[in-house]
Amino acid sequence: MKPLKIAMMGMTHGHTRKYYQVLKENPKLDWVAVSTTDDFARQLFLKAVQGVPCYGSDVEMLDAHPEIEAVVIASANKEHLGQMKLCAERGINILSMKIPSFDMAEYDEMIELTEKAGIVCQVELELHYNPVVARFKKLLDEGAIGQMKSFQATNITLSPVFSFPWQGDPELSYGNEQHLRAGDPRFCGGTLCDHPHIFDMIRKVTGSEFDTIYAEVAPNIRKDIKVEDMLTVTGRMKNGVIFSLDPSWSRKENRLPAPGPGWEIYPKRMEVNLIVSGDKGTMMVDCFGPNCYHSGNPDERYTVRYTYFDEWVGLVDEFVDCIRNHKTPQINLRWHKATIQAMNACYESIRTGQPVKL
Repeated sequence: MKPLKIAMMGMTHGHTRKYYQVLKENPKLDWVAVSTTDDFARQLFLKAVQGVPCYGSDVEMLDAHPEIEAVVIASANKEHLGQMKLCAERGINILSMKIPSFDMAEYDEMIELTEKAGIVCQVELELHYNPVVARFKKLLDEGAIGQMKSFQATNITLSPVFSFPWQGDPELSYGNEQHLRAGDPRFCGGTLCDHPHIFDMIRKVTGSEFDTIYAEVAPNIRKDIKVEDMLTVTGRMKNGVIFSLDPSWSRKENRLPAPGPGWEIYPKRMEVNLIVSGDKGTMMVDCFGPNCYHSGNPDERYTVRYTYFDEWVGLVDEFVDCIRNHKTPQINLRWHKATIQAMNACYESIRTGQPVKL
């Protein structure tokens, strides 16, 4: 199969540097160029990658490289629609970061323009390709716990705000400055905007959609950021499965300007855990259990060694296959829309103090 000529736009998303290895080493990809208007992101890229040109604007990059077939959009959420328009106009396929948009009119515009252009638009939710999750889903399908009754999930991390400041800016993250609720100085656009994975995962494993959602926000553990960092979500799916979701920034971090050794603080940078109960048993899943944690070099700082790149390979493999064989990715804009609607319902519940019926 001919390698896919691919580029990257923005490079200010927290997952950007994970793509450096994937784009460089995956034989199915030919990494052509990158673009960013952020000087700090440009300097980090130039130190990390050699031989791939970096442009100061998306248009400049696309004009210089008409051979580009696909783009990873790795920018602030607010910039996604404009970048998708550029790609659609040129027939360039899109791998979008996990929140295309919270504005449903804008989201529908994305669906229309990508479908009209006949391009693949895949949303990056790498947890679907995690090997532990694949094993978990296989056991569920085989009836290991019988009929599912409840789903509990955590997607807890440190806060990326200090290395990726746009995630603390409600306009760039959520789309506008909307207070969480009356009398609360904080805005929408924080940890909930960073953690759609478990909202998508429950839809995947139950084969059902959200019925009722209730969310509560806690006082921030980071008093100096403008957006929420702690919340909890409960509710029921349309098939009767009840759920409890924790998508919080409840892990602490050292405030480094870029992710690196010493960024995380004991015990872990991130945990994604699932507890699913059925009428025949319960399954407990640590999605990132294989990671290695140690308090070694440099400078005796606590560090983590990630061991889960399998999921990024699977994600990219599907993206390439969909482009080359004219398929629709499993996490496409139409599928993912229900996840974003559920997350919007969380903010509505926080604002009103009431459960929301979807």
